[in-house]
Amino acid sequence: MDNDDLLPLLCATAQGDKNAFSSLYQQTSGKLFAISLNMLTNRAYAEEALQDAFIKIWHNASEYNASEGTVISWMISIVRYRSLDSLRYHKVRKEQSLGDDENENESVDVNYDEETKLVNCIEQLEPQQKQAIHLAYYKGLSHSELVDHIETPLGTVKSWIRRGLMQLQRCLTL
Repeated sequence: MDNDDLLPLLCATAQGDKNAFSSLYQQTSGKLFAISLNMLTNRAYAEEALQDAFIKIWHNASEYNASEGTVISWMISIVRYRSLDSLRYHKVRKEQSLGDDENENESVDVNYDEETKLVNCIEQLEPQQKQAIHLAYYKGLSHSELVDHIETPLGTVKSWIRRGLMQLQRCLTL
């Protein structure tokens, strides 16, 4: 799944092509669902966040800007923001714990080569970078929540995240 495959599908989706959107969904939904599920740890919430994200992708496909990143990174950011919204919503509502999903151990369709590469790249990060990225991207903590949680100044936390993400990007493109 590379940008050369997804870009034409996203462009056709921007023109209202439902078949292209269906193909885009088929090629990316497994990976995007895995990201949402990892953040929310609740299958129902992850499915809802993914559905919301694809609705946003359908409506905003024409807003994609290739100079700002790949199609999949644009889609991941939409899924991530929808998952964070869900996480915050359920925290406020004080609903059941997000980790209490009875279907938590169901298998998720993930490209294990990509997942293995990501895990290996994450393992190469400095411990502070790894912790900050994990808390921000997988647990959904805001920068101010991170500062309180790890008792480190905001500028330092932002630097750890920025440098860690740059290192991950370099590692993943090798």
